[in-house]
Amino acid sequence: MHIDENPLFRKAIVPWYDSEAACLVTVILMESVFVLGVFGLSVVRETPEFHRYVWFPVTLMALSFAAVLSITIRLFRRYAHRRKKRQGQSDYISIGRR
Repeated sequence: MHIDENPLFRKAIVPWYDSEAACLVTVILMESVFVLGVFGLSVVRETPEFHRYVWFPVTLMALSFAAVLSITIRLFRRYAHRRKKRQGQSDYISIGRR
């Protein structure tokens, strides 16, 4: 039996690492890494021997912020797409009832 390569009913499958739960857990973990970087930055600024290591907490903060921003944008687009899709279906149903 030949399977149609481009069926109309095909739904996009989201991989487990891009699911909403995994994204939210990643955002929470990256926020904790950002806070760790803030604490590290305060320690580096208070201790003169550590001034040359200021790059490390700044790098942690920048990378974790970039990850949180990227994932937040992805989730926002996903929610906006779902909302638009849902509104389009409700408009279609209301037109059919007229």
